[in-house]
Amino acid sequence: MKLTDIDLNLLVVFDRLVQDGRVSRVAESLGLSQPAVSNALRRLRDLLDDELFLRTPSGMAPTPYALQLAEPVAQALRGLQGALNVRASFDPATSERCFTLAMTDVGEIYFLPVLMDALAREAPGVTLRCVPVADAALREDMAAGRVDLALGSLPQLQAGFFQQALFRQRYVALMRAGHPLAAGDAPLNATQYRQAAHVRVVSAGTGHGQVDEALQRLGVARQVQLTVPHYVALGQVLGSTDLVATVPERLAERLAGPHALVARPLTLRLPASTIAQLWHAHLHRDAGHQWLRGLVAQHFGTAAGAVDSP
Repeated sequence: MKLTDIDLNLLVVFDRLVQDGRVSRVAESLGLSQPAVSNALRRLRDLLDDELFLRTPSGMAPTPYALQLAEPVAQALRGLQGALNVRASFDPATSERCFTLAMTDVGEIYFLPVLMDALAREAPGVTLRCVPVADAALREDMAAGRVDLALGSLPQLQAGFFQQALFRQRYVALMRAGHPLAAGDAPLNATQYRQAAHVRVVSAGTGHGQVDEALQRLGVARQVQLTVPHYVALGQVLGSTDLVATVPERLAERLAGPHALVARPLTLRLPASTIAQLWHAHLHRDAGHQWLRGLVAQHFGTAAGAVDSP
């Protein structure tokens, strides 16, 4: 088959059907009627001599041939979109673009106050939408353009994405100012750490699980009295109890003042956490996205970090 034999719009419909699996969703996302999408699918079936998608109770399931075509077609469309957007201009002062960011609750606490203040001054019409990084579909959402940028320590996105390291941070022990271990500047040793009562944060889908792995390797067992799935209420919990939390250093800086907390360094050799911004290749040359990444690097990067390509 020659490229001139096929309408590019049919490939756009094909790509969306692979991602969404339902004619109604594809029609809505592309601004078409459902009959128009069905007609495009019929034309593709005739051209390619394959059913491509089979109707099932859960949606349109791609055939083996459609699965074989899916990634090459997606890459070709992204490359074409990127080429067309190379010269697109972006003026933050007048733009009303909405960017979708994926981050943890720690990221929301650390990044959002600064970012929103910067937007108010530099890009008052630009808005942000946040989604959790723990979403199982994050990779697919970034590839499909539904998520613009991911921020954090995200090992599940290390392969196949552009990334720029922003900063490295150690883990510290965080506690209320009146805690028996809060006095002094010396790091807490292993004995003090073992004897303390701890709150453990399980932050799914992030690199913060490395703390538990490191403690296990060191043979250090914590007396865990509370386990929570996120960091949102940590300041209030620590401020009213004698519990200790092992947290990233920059989160400790954000929580210390409002909740009268104290951060103490540790003698335990815990791994540092590298916080990065990550994005998909199809947005690499997008002018608005380049501006957003520059804004993030300007306010949170410790140096002009190099960009690692996929």
